[in-house]
Amino acid sequence: MDAEPEASGSDLTDGELVRPMFRLAWPLVVIQLLQVAYNVGDTFWLGALSPDAVGALSLAFPLIFLLISVGGGFTAAGAILIAQHTGADSDESGVIAGQTLSFITLVATALGVLGYVVTDRMLDLLPADPETQAVVVPLAADYMRVFFLGMPALFGFFVFVSLMRGYGSTRAPMRVMAISVFLNLALDPLLIFGVGPFPRLEIQGAAVATVFSRLVATAIGFYVLFYTDAGPAVDRSALVPRLEYVSEITRLGVPTALEQSMSSLAMITMTAMVSTFPPTVVAAYGLGNRLISLAFLPAMGMGQATDTVVGQNLGAGKPERAERAAWLAAGTIAAIMLVAGTIAFLFPEPIVGVFVTADADGVAETIAYGSTYLQVVATMFVFMGVLQVILGAFRGAGNTKTALLFSVVTLWVARVPATYYLVFTAGWGTTGIWIGMVVGDVVGALAAIAWFTRGTWKRAIVDEVDADEVESTVTTTDS
Repeated sequence: MDAEPEASGSDLTDGELVRPMFRLAWPLVVIQLLQVAYNVGDTFWLGALSPDAVGALSLAFPLIFLLISVGGGFTAAGAILIAQHTGADSDESGVIAGQTLSFITLVATALGVLGYVVTDRMLDLLPADPETQAVVVPLAADYMRVFFLGMPALFGFFVFVSLMRGYGSTRAPMRVMAISVFLNLALDPLLIFGVGPFPRLEIQGAAVATVFSRLVATAIGFYVLFYTDAGPAVDRSALVPRLEYVSEITRLGVPTALEQSMSSLAMITMTAMVSTFPPTVVAAYGLGNRLISLAFLPAMGMGQATDTVVGQNLGAGKPERAERAAWLAAGTIAAIMLVAGTIAFLFPEPIVGVFVTADADGVAETIAYGSTYLQVVATMFVFMGVLQVILGAFRGAGNTKTALLFSVVTLWVARVPATYYLVFTAGWGTTGIWIGMVVGDVVGALAAIAWFTRGTWKRAIVDEVDADEVESTVTTTDS
């Protein structure tokens, strides 16, 4: 099946760059596309159930992502550290992997309990339309409670993918992800509609299918880490928490956790503004966001590949090669996103219509709103893709604070204020929502590119605390 070997650390830091980089990147892109299949599968079958169920996902997802983002920052830290140590030919990758696994398991358990307890309180914060509050919000609560109970299973798979990515091995996570997605797609209709011996759980069925399929993926992933040589060699003794490693993971992970949390809070704020509109607009917004993810997640996959390549090359003391990899990835994803954006712009209604099949009131209006949304945001696809690659380069260099800064610029300096102004001050209505999304990514991408060209990110292997630490780190690496 594998005609070519995967990209190893030596492949990424020596010799030809293009081929090993794309061997690393394409499974990550596939993983992200498979991730979209989770969301699209849930949206498709819940769309066949009712538009209100789709609207419930629109409300639930930003709140769920808020808690996921906290732990997600620490999984990213593990990937950064493993990439750096792999590039530097260090023998500590297995210890770092074990420390990341144990630490994230504790974090995920705590977040799952917290999310389950505060589900209703989080939903109460959304200033929903009266009809949305009465119909859609209870459905969102049902979905969220099941999802939070399965949080450790979800995070287990995230950690597996991150650790393998940092090591430079991405095909095994891709295969595990494929198994999980196919299982989820098979279980969705059975549990949502109660086919055969399966109970009719409706929106909770989508959550149960997702959690169970992630649990299977986590079990397979842990087997790969502990019992095969496909990734970093993890010994069970490495699972015992050690302060020096946990503190390093925390130091790198906190800015990334804040970055993802800021993204989640921006999503919640956007959802709060959208929820003041009727349910058809809320449903269209959710549909549009899930379709946008078809473009966003491949861009994220390329950004993650850039993260690994930059980290390994800086670890190996090759900053110019790291920069060349980043520009190569940016140009490639720009071309891909241009094609995707053109298709979305030209054919929005057929694309949106695929995911709204229920024969219920408001379907035509939901499709109309969703089609307009998709057509407008298609103009930002190229900027969105390049932004993800540049942020990946910053993270790979350990400059997680820089990535945090430009995420804040994208979301809180541009997107949220622009949307609020256009919707509530300028009176543009739903058009203000769609255009506000575009403004954020265009401003964020241009600002990040301008900073990237300065080259200061190449000075450090790990995120600097102060100038003295930067100098010390570079000196240690050079030696």
